[in-house]
Amino acid sequence: MVKDEITDGRRIGQLLSSEIHGYERGALGRLSVTDADTDVEPTEAGAFAYAIEDDESERLAEVYVHPDRAHVEFRVGVDIAAEKGDSEGLRVRPKAVDPPRTLVFVENGAEVKSALRVVRAVAERLDTDD
Repeated sequence: MVKDEITDGRRIGQLLSSEIHGYERGALGRLSVTDADTDVEPTEAGAFAYAIEDDESERLAEVYVHPDRAHVEFRVGVDIAAEKGDSEGLRVRPKAVDPPRTLVFVENGAEVKSALRVVRAVAERLDTDD
């Protein structure tokens, strides 16, 4: 049984980035990690680590790292992100800005795959809307 789980926000962000980089096909294959801050230091409020963009350079989301978690702030597909994040069992909350955003929290390394499914759902829906 695994006793140690990854709860370092910076490491969680790195794992999610690696997962996105690992796809060459499909909706995830059209995404890239941009504007990465390789020296990011986690903060309680969340420090910007990198952006997730599609192949047309549209920013879908930004990833922020905290000392004990990371969060993905979806800029597009906010309703899809909220619905899929909730169905994946992740903590989700809206961000009341204009335009609205959805925050999906990734509390440990095991939740990275669930967060990746949220990113995929948003990317797939945006592909079908084009």
